[in-house]
Amino acid sequence: MNPKVNFFFDNATQWKEEFEKLRAIALSTELVEDLKWGCPCYTYEGKNIFLIHGFKDYCAILFFKGALMKDPDHILIRQSENVQAARQIRFTELQQIIDLEKNLQAYMFEAVEIEESGAKVEMKKTQEFEMPEEFQHQLYNDSILKEAFESLTPGRQRAYLLHFSSAKQPKTREARIEKCIPQILIGKGLND
Repeated sequence: MNPKVNFFFDNATQWKEEFEKLRAIALSTELVEDLKWGCPCYTYEGKNIFLIHGFKDYCAILFFKGALMKDPDHILIRQSENVQAARQIRFTELQQIIDLEKNLQAYMFEAVEIEESGAKVEMKKTQEFEMPEEFQHQLYNDSILKEAFESLTPGRQRAYLLHFSSAKQPKTREARIEKCIPQILIGKGLND
């Protein structure tokens, strides 16, 4: 038990009992407990295995390489179509966690085995993400913008592409692109 993680559990107003039970199960695996992204994160030899987090409608365990897990109980959930590697197991009440305790431990141990094996999730390349026509036009007509965009890290490029292409209307895509151009030009990501 890592004392710096206690604040997460002590300050929880929603999902408090569920978080405590998930923590007890996680600590039974003898993984190292740490605090990352403001959430309890469990690591093996310095590698992130899973974290515990909560949302309005559910709390969850998120396995960083969940896409590689077998999931015999069919309980792993892909958060959205854009999430490539991580998978969640969601809970809406304490009894669900109690009922699945042994299964959860098995999933945790499998996640460690995957990490030990060195297996990696095949990530979609940035070039495989949809490039909205409006942004492609901007890059074609502005070599400085094109160079700035290509200088961004692949993750920052993907974030912009997802942000632009998620707009349904061309007018909205254009507005998003215009708003983000200054950020791109100074080498900043969408959320920097």
